[in-house]
Amino acid sequence: MEITLIGDEVRLRPLQTGDAGALALAASESRASYGLTTVPNGLDEAGSYISGALGRNGRIPFAIEYGGRVVGSTSYLDVQKWIWPAGCSLQRSEDPDAVEIGATWLAESAQRTRCNTECKFLLLEYAFESWKVHRVTLRTDERNRRSRQAIERIGARFEGIRRADKPAVDCTVRDSAMYSIVIEEWPEVRGTLLARLGRG
Repeated sequence: MEITLIGDEVRLRPLQTGDAGALALAASESRASYGLTTVPNGLDEAGSYISGALGRNGRIPFAIEYGGRVVGSTSYLDVQKWIWPAGCSLQRSEDPDAVEIGATWLAESAQRTRCNTECKFLLLEYAFESWKVHRVTLRTDERNRRSRQAIERIGARFEGIRRADKPAVDCTVRDSAMYSIVIEEWPEVRGTLLARLGRG
């Protein structure tokens, strides 16, 4: 599925094998904030990162372009098409019913800018207004206070901790803080994000 999302200053385009050099460069600025986040280190890891992202079912990975260059990556994950009872009017033919936004990381120079806010706005807008999903999930390592605060600032609702959810970057078993936004909440979340982007 090829999706390109264009905002005022951010462009999300399909991640490509040729992005390895740009991703490695973005990740090399400073790695101080990557302790609990999967971020490639060097050209070889960047190539493996891209291959893994492109080869994973249910994942739609993007390169993040900001300031005229690639500054990181983000993805739609766990793209779900639900099986509804026979004859249900909510059954879809193509578009997903629910999706997760995650695997997001940014170069140090793009952190604490409008880049992440605009990325989330573009991804949420497409999910709720083009696909018309019922739910968007966001999750992060329970210990990642900075990531949790960023998710909470956009208006996602905390659902709880999923224990022993997945492998962590530090080779422990990760507990994940789970958040969601449902379609009925999107108008309010949309307004919050637009205000933060100076478009409210």
